[in-house]
Amino acid sequence: MTEQSPVTQQPATPVNATAQPVLPDAQTVTAVTHWTDRLFSFRVTRPASLRFRSGEFVMIGLMGDPHPETGRQKPLLRAYSIASPSWDDELEFYSIKVQDGPLTSKLQHIQPGDQIILRPKPVGTLVHDALLPGKRLWFFATGTGFAPFASLLRDPETYERFEEVIVTHTVRDVAELEYGRRLIEEVRSDEMLAELIGPENIAKLRYYPTTTRETSPKMGRITELLRSGEVLRDLGIDAITPETDRAMVCGSMGLNTDLKEILEGFGLEEGANSEPKHYVVEKAFVG
Repeated sequence: MTEQSPVTQQPATPVNATAQPVLPDAQTVTAVTHWTDRLFSFRVTRPASLRFRSGEFVMIGLMGDPHPETGRQKPLLRAYSIASPSWDDELEFYSIKVQDGPLTSKLQHIQPGDQIILRPKPVGTLVHDALLPGKRLWFFATGTGFAPFASLLRDPETYERFEEVIVTHTVRDVAELEYGRRLIEEVRSDEMLAELIGPENIAKLRYYPTTTRETSPKMGRITELLRSGEVLRDLGIDAITPETDRAMVCGSMGLNTDLKEILEGFGLEEGANSEPKHYVVEKAFVG
């Protein structure tokens, strides 16, 4: 974990002519993209002092509603993986929309020029330092759990460390794959990324999207496809072993639990920043 100094407070956009609240650790929204009625991504300015490792998360949020009696407001903060790579000038986030969610019910309405709270103290387990050297790296994501891998997939170190990089993304409907699909396309075709990562390294990337509800070329939960061996047959891989394979997992608690069981069945051991091993799980993922 890299400790950072607090960002200088900046005044938020006034909500009316008489009230001009100050938003702590404020950063400005620069872009918002709505992918479906349940998913959106946004970019914000990056604190000049912020240093992070691709795959880490920070706490972000907005001010809550005023207390009915005191009028005081408290910040609503949640852990969000940084979807942009560590070299990016801005910070990107990928989020679900929960209509009655304390934070996302408000966050989904942000516009460029608005401000959010961003606590500049990145942490997380989905980092290269938590894995032992290996030949093949698996990213297992469901839903917006793709976010930390969006960061790692644009980091040259990912390809320098491994001979093969496989990202699996399981969602309900085809439209929910669009954010990840476009990012994979960008990695493979963007000239700047090609120069940064290297064409020979980009060739190491393999993408395996699946849906569970809407019909698509590949149906099924990634856990079921792993248990049946279908993933391995589709990719032409003989086996997952502790000698060759490393993995990162980011999704619902159910996915995390099931994948831990599956990976340990292959002989892989869970690692951490303090003790690198064969796989890691992001326990702070929300959504």
